[in-house]
Amino acid sequence: MTPYPLVSTRWLADQLTAPTDGRKVIPVDASWHMPDSTRNARAEYESAHIPGAVFFDIDGTAHPASPLPHTLPNAAQFTASANALGISNDDILVIYDNSDVRSAARAWWTFRVMGHKDVYVLDGGLGKWRLEGRPVTAEATVCAKGNFKPRFVPDICRSQDDVLMNLKSRREQVLDARAAARFEGSVPEPRAGVASGHIPGSRNLPFATLFAADGTLKDAEELKARIAAAGIDMAKPVITTCGSGITACVLKLAFCTLGKEDVAVYDGSWTDWGSAPGLPIETGPACPA
Repeated sequence: MTPYPLVSTRWLADQLTAPTDGRKVIPVDASWHMPDSTRNARAEYESAHIPGAVFFDIDGTAHPASPLPHTLPNAAQFTASANALGISNDDILVIYDNSDVRSAARAWWTFRVMGHKDVYVLDGGLGKWRLEGRPVTAEATVCAKGNFKPRFVPDICRSQDDVLMNLKSRREQVLDARAAARFEGSVPEPRAGVASGHIPGSRNLPFATLFAADGTLKDAEELKARIAAAGIDMAKPVITTCGSGITACVLKLAFCTLGKEDVAVYDGSWTDWGSAPGLPIETGPACPA
């Protein structure tokens, strides 16, 4: 497989009928919806999913002791979740979603943090798959227990302390995936007890602007143009952030399609930063680069 993080709907359809190298290809539905949504991701999966797909519960796989939403689990917790889904280290995973926040990217990043290399995102997700008339099913996926062994990759994850220290060093650029109004602090945050605004010195690139009408990621030149317009220097490392660590992974995914790997995700993101007393906060548009 290639290091490029996206696969097409056609590629997945072909692999499900005739794998090219004999390895198991597992579609993984990682749909997740905002807390104020009336949608139920698991129920939607159970009513219609790609044949053979398993459901990755982003919140159900999170660290149970964390007060923050969908915090990365520890290695043992993640191993148990992966094994229950029949996933082993030599499997090829294709993550997809049917979510407005492109939550497949969060599951993709989580598997990468846990050391799984052959993990990809389905470009266009379930929406494109269904528009093309490809099959879905309500039949339950039955799988044998997996044998996943994690190899934690800390380089692509950042904590609150890391981001706080970066305010002094400015070694890494910080890029926020939230909509402009939330970044600027002109609207309240959707979670109670979280202040409005952004991490000082951060830039803003709303994740939704990176997708074409069919739900696929925009081409390389368009992505580069939007990244440049946000004031990001591709030659320097980046920390991505968002509301709670979901869409920050979309930015990470976009950078990876451009071959840029020195990008880490702030796991707790703004929910972590904006709910912590005493941390500095800025409001208004990002300052000029």
